[in-house]
Amino acid sequence: MSSNALQPDFLFSGGRVLAGAALALRDGKVASVGAPLASLDQAPLRLRGRAILPGLVSAHSHAFQRAIRGRTEYRTSQRDDFWTWREAMYAAAMRLSPDDLAAVSKLCFLEMARAGITAVGEFHYLHRDAQGRAYADPNELDLRVARAAREVGLRTVLLRVAYARAGFGVEENPRQRRFIEGSPDEYLRNLDALSAQVRGDPLLTVGAAPHSVRACPAEWIAPIAAEAKRRGFPLHLHVSEQPGEVAQCKAEHGLTPPLLLEKLGALHEQTTAVHAVHLDDEDIATLGRARATVCACPTTERNLGDGIVRADKLLAAGARISLGTDSEVQLAPLEDARALEYHLRLVEQQRAVLDPREGELCGLGARLYSFASEGGMQSLGIPGGALRVGEPADFLIVDLDDPSIAGVAADDLVAAVVFSLERTAIREVWVAGEPIVRDGRTGQEERVLSDYRAAIGRLWERA
Repeated sequence: MSSNALQPDFLFSGGRVLAGAALALRDGKVASVGAPLASLDQAPLRLRGRAILPGLVSAHSHAFQRAIRGRTEYRTSQRDDFWTWREAMYAAAMRLSPDDLAAVSKLCFLEMARAGITAVGEFHYLHRDAQGRAYADPNELDLRVARAAREVGLRTVLLRVAYARAGFGVEENPRQRRFIEGSPDEYLRNLDALSAQVRGDPLLTVGAAPHSVRACPAEWIAPIAAEAKRRGFPLHLHVSEQPGEVAQCKAEHGLTPPLLLEKLGALHEQTTAVHAVHLDDEDIATLGRARATVCACPTTERNLGDGIVRADKLLAAGARISLGTDSEVQLAPLEDARALEYHLRLVEQQRAVLDPREGELCGLGARLYSFASEGGMQSLGIPGGALRVGEPADFLIVDLDDPSIAGVAADDLVAAVVFSLERTAIREVWVAGEPIVRDGRTGQEERVLSDYRAAIGRLWERA
């Protein structure tokens, strides 16, 4: 039985900031919060000038897209948008070898750890080789990505993606052949095998992820959703990211994506609708009625010109919110938290749009932080995210003397962290009661960067 105790100046636990309280850990979980020091098994390590906050969560990640960072920031046609960006992304996806995929993913996950991310939902859809042939192990690429995350030390949910087609009434796209499997039965067999392959790792689980109503017909989504519910797996889908996706769904089914998912039994508390940008009032009411989670990815959504997540309306309807890093153009989960609010300020032309009702949490900063922590854990089907007793001991330790937050008091700590903290303030990151980042570094940087540079060199030589 392993135990430890830490006593920072400030501890953010259960939605409250405690001054001088000790956080006791046992076997990777929170054993006590603020217990009398004399009652602890051992004297706590005093962390002067430090604050401890729950670990951040990227509930939606495509790690391989780290390879195209900086390579798509130019106009390719009269109208440059998600669809033109997607073709550039596909070009990279076609050229990644298994070794290259592992190297690119590992750098992405290392960067996540240094940004304070302790858990990731990896929405992974590269399954086959460049010719569209299955590997000897159909989960070869899935396992490469999962191992990369676990070698960094992240808690990981591998959301294995189902992909069936280019879209309703859309010609086959040869650049998608690495994604596509033959049937929902084949997909479910591979998902079941993957679940068995990772069963021995307490920090690695799986989830089901029909890519979208565009990429999966109803006869795929329904059985996959049913099996996910039976197995207790989280269910994630891209939902209403683009107007074209909504139009296709209406043409095929006479329904918007949320209404179709509801009809198929695929919308409930274990469902996460990623993006959910282009929603009408009925869509919002449907997501709220189901108590579904919407995973907003504000950095990607503004990078691609997708649109704005109406978190205010979704929350009022009863939906929940998590955050994702998606295309990995920037790994800054607190930036995503503040952008969720800032986007709405621009739309509504007022401040503090998401400020909670009186008595709910402890203010706007705490609410936004919860989307990036507890909301992400809920989305991934993992208890925790608030450092309550019995929850996973996943947290970050920040330097209160970092210029970005210097001078904060207990009452304004979380707001200052959400709206102002720079990555330089994140000094340590712990997962399951063990540090994976010390002094701002993982200790793996030299090797990981070397492997990444080699992979990127090979990738773009083949371009």
